[in-house]
Amino acid sequence: MTEQIARVTACPNGPLLVRGHVEILGDDGKPLHNPRRTVALCRCGASAIKPWCDGTHKLTRFTTEAPAAAD
Repeated sequence: MTEQIARVTACPNGPLLVRGHVEILGDDGKPLHNPRRTVALCRCGASAIKPWCDGTHKLTRFTTEAPAAAD
């Protein structure tokens, strides 16, 4: 069996999508149960189910764009 290379895609103004086999560790350093081949990881910090994304980034208007430079 060939193991798929993990790929991480940064979604604009949203989560990191992780596809493929990857071990995700919790705050305690222990592996988290992950039955899926694709997961969305929170980048905004507001998810109620961290490290997984729950869509809260839409409510908080999280943005990945660089702040505008002050004149």
